[in-house]
Amino acid sequence: MFEPETKMLPPLPERMRPKSLAEYCGQTHLVGPGCILRNMIDSGNLSSFILWGPPGVGKTTLARIIAQSTSREFFTLSAVTAGVKDVREVIDSARNRSLFTSPAAPILFIDEIHRFNKAQQDALLGAVEAGTVILIGATTENPSFEVITPLLSRCQVFVLKSLEASDLSVLLDRALKTDVLLRERDIVVEQTEALFRQSGGDARKLLNILEIVVDANCAKPRIVIDNKTVTDCLQENVAIYDKSGEMHYDIISAFIKSIRGSDPNAAVYWMARMLDGGEDPLFIARRLCILAAEDVGLANPNALLLADATFRIVHSIGMPEARIPLSECAIYLASSPKSNSAYLAINAALQEAKNDQTASVPLYLRNAPTKLMEELGYSDGYKYAHDYPGHFADLEFMPEKLSGKVFYEPQANRHEEGLKNYLQACWPKYYKK
Repeated sequence: MFEPETKMLPPLPERMRPKSLAEYCGQTHLVGPGCILRNMIDSGNLSSFILWGPPGVGKTTLARIIAQSTSREFFTLSAVTAGVKDVREVIDSARNRSLFTSPAAPILFIDEIHRFNKAQQDALLGAVEAGTVILIGATTENPSFEVITPLLSRCQVFVLKSLEASDLSVLLDRALKTDVLLRERDIVVEQTEALFRQSGGDARKLLNILEIVVDANCAKPRIVIDNKTVTDCLQENVAIYDKSGEMHYDIISAFIKSIRGSDPNAAVYWMARMLDGGEDPLFIARRLCILAAEDVGLANPNALLLADATFRIVHSIGMPEARIPLSECAIYLASSPKSNSAYLAINAALQEAKNDQTASVPLYLRNAPTKLMEELGYSDGYKYAHDYPGHFADLEFMPEKLSGKVFYEPQANRHEEGLKNYLQACWPKYYKK
């Protein structure tokens, strides 16, 4: 173990937190030369914005660097613990200080802004609109779902990406060479695959793993970091590794794959792990909606209805009661037959659309709201399906160059067998028996 006095130091991720853009890794699409955030920083002309991205990619760090680079006061709130009263107190403090210190509006950084309710977000509106503060919000969730429209309309949204292997390599090398503790140790890095894979593009996770590995081997005169060492250390320290919430994406992945794999018991267990760890129940409910469409799909269309109802109920009642409809929905989805045919169909169609945007709409399918359009043949030859037996008219609905292209392939389950029979009756040249 490290010496007792060194254990009083902050964790490695905090010790290695960048202090300037020169030390900042990743997000070159935002902070690289000539890019939008870099231009805002260099000019000093800031406007409110929201940083949306996965954990450990530098959202909080970037906000602090921006404040320091533009010589602005920095106020911070956590949406997990702050209430409306806290928001108003910070805004009042920012307003009063700006009158006596700097004419530049201070920065108010709100971590996990997606957890603010409507009243808390409403309390920000006036100050943001008046320019009393420059709001920088950080969120791991799509802000269009979680941030109220009036506030979102006053903020730009910048998407941060998971760090690449090259970024992680820079961070690893910097930590080993410059950290006050690590630079005193004889540490040799022989393999990085497991280290980078377990990090998942998360800088904080990378440095936490590195600290665990070094701590577990500190009695050795030379510490060799390779794939086996990393894997063994994480297996032995899984409880420590999980307490800080770093396993968030691993657990949601296990949850999703358990439902996809039709195991209701594992699904409920992983969901319980998330809820017990303080996960936002709406985050889980949204994933259930996606699962219902992507993995259950047309094998059981009622699954999407139940998932949608679950999301609305969870939004209405909150925890702890929300755990019950969440459990019901997870069990139902896991126990349902599975089909990803709708998922495959839209992906194939999007790829086709991306490959060629020139395929024209046949004239008989076009709208003809004017006399000129009628004279040009718009809508001429269209067959109204309800005028024909079985409410079906044999008509080509694809662009000419895509005639016969099939995107939707029914899969082998009871519900889609019925769809397949109907499509075979309508389109025997496309859907063979």
